[in-house]
Amino acid sequence: MRSIVPNSTAQSSTLQEVQRLRAQLERVQGRRMDAPVLPTHPVLAGLLPGRGLRTGSSYSLGRSMSLLFALLAQPSQAGSWCAVLGMPGFGAEAAEKAGVDLSRLVLIPDPGPRWLAVAATIADALPVVAVRPPERARDADVSRLAARMRERGSVLLVQGPWPQTEAMIDVADPHWSGLGDGYGLLSERQLTVTVTSRRFPMPRTGRMLLPAQGGALEQASPGLHASPGLPASPDLHASPGLPASRRQEKLPKQEMAPETRPVSVISPVPVIQPSRPSDTPDIGDLEHEPAPMRAVG
Repeated sequence: MRSIVPNSTAQSSTLQEVQRLRAQLERVQGRRMDAPVLPTHPVLAGLLPGRGLRTGSSYSLGRSMSLLFALLAQPSQAGSWCAVLGMPGFGAEAAEKAGVDLSRLVLIPDPGPRWLAVAATIADALPVVAVRPPERARDADVSRLAARMRERGSVLLVQGPWPQTEAMIDVADPHWSGLGDGYGLLSERQLTVTVTSRRFPMPRTGRMLLPAQGGALEQASPGLHASPGLPASPDLHASPGLPASRRQEKLPKQEMAPETRPVSVISPVPVIQPSRPSDTPDIGDLEHEPAPMRAVG
């Protein structure tokens, strides 16, 4: 009679083979499949691989500042320091309203031509680094930065195209609500967030409020739709039925979207400016000499 109980030796051999194949796959992909994740808003976590921002990974983002705010909010609230490079128009007040803890935020508006070296240096100390590349980076520099991020367990958020990403996150189909027939204020925006990753065959999408009435991220109700006749980018000065000379008089002052509202840098947010570009080392030299930094303001 043949035994139906699995042989322990065969089980051990199978487990070792699975572990070997997994390690080989991790070496090919350049990242651990069981890497821990940083806290992420539950609405976004359901779309991301691993249900969060994987440490040691990079993510390619669309140009929406509200999306960046939403990704920085949960890590900063949990105590993780975040750095934002190359975004001089970053609105600190809008970020705080979206949930970003400004006491855990460092701004570097102009990292200079050696921005990749600055990003790698910052990644040595801070777990979350967001950057808007001013130009396309060389493949060799991107690979060195990716290795540094994996070594330090940092997360890289890039506004724009970027190779070797864990996922690409973007927003589309925005619709604002709150405006009536010549009156009201913009209150919330409903849009679709799409996440594309090599870890799942089809893109994942979700309808969200970004920002919601409170300024943060919320899940859009299934029956929630934009106001009839309100386009994605409404003409705030148009009011049907009124003469052109009176249209703007009837409308109160409109609240600007978080991406466009001009905000001066608030004092609790450290602003760091690198030293002269000639003093900043290449990214390949960072193992021996970190980029000198000095605080201003």
